[in-house]
Amino acid sequence: MRHTVSNALASRVENVLRPLVGGVLASVSVDLESKRIGKTTDTITILDLPRIADNISDQLRLVVGSDLAEAAGKRVRGLS
Repeated sequence: MRHTVSNALASRVENVLRPLVGGVLASVSVDLESKRIGKTTDTITILDLPRIADNISDQLRLVVGSDLAEAAGKRVRGLS
């Protein structure tokens, strides 16, 4: 069963990532990076986006390569 994100910001982050890394990895990334900064997907705020963007870029590098990982980080950062 797919996790449903109730925070509009988390949903926006997931939607930005989805075309780059696919739906499952986008959802997992938002959840994992929220936890990494001590929050949940329901409690992240726009102030958290720079840290989340940096973490997403770093973590995705091994999975999707440097170019896509950098693009993902830039798009997430652009939401702020």
